[in-house]
Amino acid sequence: MIWFITGTSRGLGRALAIAALQAGDRVVATARKPSELDDLVARFGDGILPAELDVTRADQAESAVAAAIERFGGIDVVVNNAGYANLGPIETMDDFRTQFETNFWGVYHVTRAVLPVMKAQHGGTIVQFTSIGARVGGQPGLGSYQASKFAVDGFTRVLAAETAPFGIRTMVVEPGGFATDWSGSSMRVHDIPPEYDATVGAMARRLGDANMTQADPERGAEILVRVVKSGHLPTHLPLGANAARMAVEFEQRRLAEALKWAELSSSAAYGAKYPVDIPV
Repeated sequence: MIWFITGTSRGLGRALAIAALQAGDRVVATARKPSELDDLVARFGDGILPAELDVTRADQAESAVAAAIERFGGIDVVVNNAGYANLGPIETMDDFRTQFETNFWGVYHVTRAVLPVMKAQHGGTIVQFTSIGARVGGQPGLGSYQASKFAVDGFTRVLAAETAPFGIRTMVVEPGGFATDWSGSSMRVHDIPPEYDATVGAMARRLGDANMTQADPERGAEILVRVVKSGHLPTHLPLGANAARMAVEFEQRRLAEALKWAELSSSAAYGAKYPVDIPV
């Protein structure tokens, strides 16, 4: 199996590249600075192809995909993992668009570059990393990050419907807290005005504590390799204990809310009972 993984210089991306290589697969490992992968080349030899890729550049995405085809002859699995988080209030966030350039448009560029390859192969797997926050939302300070990840989720739902006839499978991975530097050096923390201390400030402090080190990146990566190889892909995979718990609790609340308001919503139809009391 041939993997094409973005953002492999650190964190879950690096762990996933290692897990795939240890499983005997071949990996195109992309990073802004391929030299950061020299240790993996020394360890795994010809099984890994480091490729320079700034995902905000469509031309580099196309070049990296072309290099993968030249070296390995195809791509079986694409993992759009590259991304980072901004933290700060929506009101004062000055680089909201920049967050989207990497987290959403980067996914778009890589996905578009690989689709012709997978269509020609009559199959493939596309794995998109979002966040458990892209399911539950509402976490103060993460407006630009979660908005970009919600965009990836919506994009991937449509992608799945469009590409299923070509034998292309998709899966959205929703990580929770992992022992990586996601909330450390990878996160851009903006100034937090005093009036946002109780919300955004509290979130900033929470991200620095043990809540973000609940899961092992190596185990998470091994789980992903096993799931992809099994052929039994969920549409969405919460990853990590806190992610699984948050997903279940959120879906229970959402179902309860939908049921509570269903009669009122349905009363808008012609011929339906009307008016209907607003539920309390």
